[in-house]
Amino acid sequence: MTQNSSEGIKELAKLIHGVKFAMLTVQTAEGHLHSHPMTTQDVEFDGDIWFIGGKDTAQVKAMHSHPQVNVSYARPDKGVYVSVNGTAELVEDRAKLDELWSDMYKAYFPEGKEDPNIQLIRISANGAEYWESEGKVRSLIALAKGLVKGEEAHQGKNETVNL
Repeated sequence: MTQNSSEGIKELAKLIHGVKFAMLTVQTAEGHLHSHPMTTQDVEFDGDIWFIGGKDTAQVKAMHSHPQVNVSYARPDKGVYVSVNGTAELVEDRAKLDELWSDMYKAYFPEGKEDPNIQLIRISANGAEYWESEGKVRSLIALAKGLVKGEEAHQGKNETVNL
């Protein structure tokens, strides 16, 4: 099933809220896909996803040439999985940096917000897909019933969101 933009954004915001880390996948110059963990910013999802990265990283360099990326979130304890495809933009915006900054980033940027290596990354979501199950026990029961009856196991909700 496919959801429209506004209801899809609300549902995605609910699903990814509180997920501390996401996996950001970029395409390298050689065409390989490379994923790495990024800290999720504590801002409401409105169709854009924000990260803070380093200008000198391979990931940021890859986004210059290949801005199409994927961001995935997982909450296995809740049975929630989200995959967002979008376009990365490397942004210079002091006000946005002030909004997103936390002292935790000093571990990566010793000079604080003044560190010249800081790179804001905005992912403008093009679309997403998510899977939501009713929890591990119910999913295992549905899988077992499907195996016994020789039927497809219905283990929850799978939606596509066009943004």
